[in-house]
Amino acid sequence: MNYKIIVNEQFEFEDIPADKLDVIRETDGSYHLLLGHTSHRASIRGFDPDRRLITVELNGRTFQVRLDDAYDQLVDQLGLKKVSRHRAKDIKAPMPGLVLKIEVTGGQSVSAGDPLVILEAMKMENVIKADADGTIKSIRAEEGQAVDKGQLLIEME
Repeated sequence: MNYKIIVNEQFEFEDIPADKLDVIRETDGSYHLLLGHTSHRASIRGFDPDRRLITVELNGRTFQVRLDDAYDQLVDQLGLKKVSRHRAKDIKAPMPGLVLKIEVTGGQSVSAGDPLVILEAMKMENVIKADADGTIKSIRAEEGQAVDKGQLLIEME
């Protein structure tokens, strides 16, 4: 299996074969990594499961790292990821589908990770969550409505 590694949401490394990465856990909780013929020392400093981000200290420097497996890469190629991950103002449909449920109301305060809309697409229910803390400014979709990819669902402020 090949992984795609995204570092600090800026740098991407693709086609990293899992069998070329040797990882050994040390007694102090750190890790010894051997990639090819290069040795590295790493410690995990934090983990955000919702965003699939790991904060790693590697050779004394801190990085935000995300590993995408083959499934994650396929989802990205099909355009099924959120349209906007860092903007809290516009929540758009990440794919065409049917709005099953709207979990919020106008004027409601939400926190990052709170569910906003449940969208059915390809016979699967997808929970669209808030990317950041904010307040619901307006709801632009209705339950039972068919929506296109990129269509505005909720405005936040």
